[in-house]
Amino acid sequence: MTLSHIVALAGGVGGAKMAAGLQAALPGGALTVVVNTGDDFEHWGLTICPDLDTVVYNLAGVNNPATGWGRVHETGQVLQAMSDLGGEDWFRLGDRDLALHLRRSEWLRQGISLSEVTDRLRRSFGVSTLVLPMCDEPVRTLVHTDEGDLPFQHYFVRRRCEPLVIDLSYVGADEARVPDSVFDAVSAADLIVLCPSNPYLSIDPILSVPAMRRLLRDAHAWKIAVTPIVGGEAIKGPAAKMMREMGQMISPLTVVDHYADLLDAFVLDNADAVLHDAVQLPTLITDTVMTDLASKQRLAQEILDFAAGLAGADDLPAGSPDARLPASS
Repeated sequence: MTLSHIVALAGGVGGAKMAAGLQAALPGGALTVVVNTGDDFEHWGLTICPDLDTVVYNLAGVNNPATGWGRVHETGQVLQAMSDLGGEDWFRLGDRDLALHLRRSEWLRQGISLSEVTDRLRRSFGVSTLVLPMCDEPVRTLVHTDEGDLPFQHYFVRRRCEPLVIDLSYVGADEARVPDSVFDAVSAADLIVLCPSNPYLSIDPILSVPAMRRLLRDAHAWKIAVTPIVGGEAIKGPAAKMMREMGQMISPLTVVDHYADLLDAFVLDNADAVLHDAVQLPTLITDTVMTDLASKQRLAQEILDFAAGLAGADDLPAGSPDARLPASS
């Protein structure tokens, strides 16, 4: 079966890598990426959208592979000058990155929606893939820690994820709505991929938008999540640390349980192949670690082939153990 419209839910570096792989494996215009905006915040009087920018930079091939965020061959003269003036320098904005934030903030002040601003920016980078914010209203992830409540970027960047996490909330989510562009993309999708992003920091904010979870659950598409946990560790970021601190097992099975009402299938890393019977969903077992564009595209193609096989097996309902396919299928 041919999959013609794929939606990816993404946030963070893992999500951006998966989006880049899917874009490379698909014909132009077949992919839409719905991106977490819970990381967004105001800094130096500007609206910063780290996950949206990381996705766009990866899709445009201008991302910094060494850091996972920001742009390649970046300079930091403005940041240094701001530091010299006694300004806040804990959030490391590059010069060309700063230009994007200036332009975005200018458009937002003119009353242009974040969806339209994001579309203008992705087109300016020559990106054919649609990149959609999860909502146009501000939603901000608040991390409840043993040191008190911390806005996400203060927890993640300023404090380097050091405080112990107790819980999270998504401030403003109750007032947000699913944009028409996201509704249309999800409704038309053949396949929805939950990228190997942090479930709590990157995917849950998307799911916190009222009606989003129901929209995804009711979509006539296979929903497949890619594990962000490999061999008891997160590839990047604090997902494993957060699981431990919130009293959960550091395992792909925790991710499966977290998305239980949404998933039709799961992608498990070779390192955790022993868990395949416990997943109790059609399961692709493969190498999920993405280090370059070739490995991103290879993983994406395996997921697409896996999903096409599932969609074509009409006699095998989602969740049937007999629907499991090896990576080589």
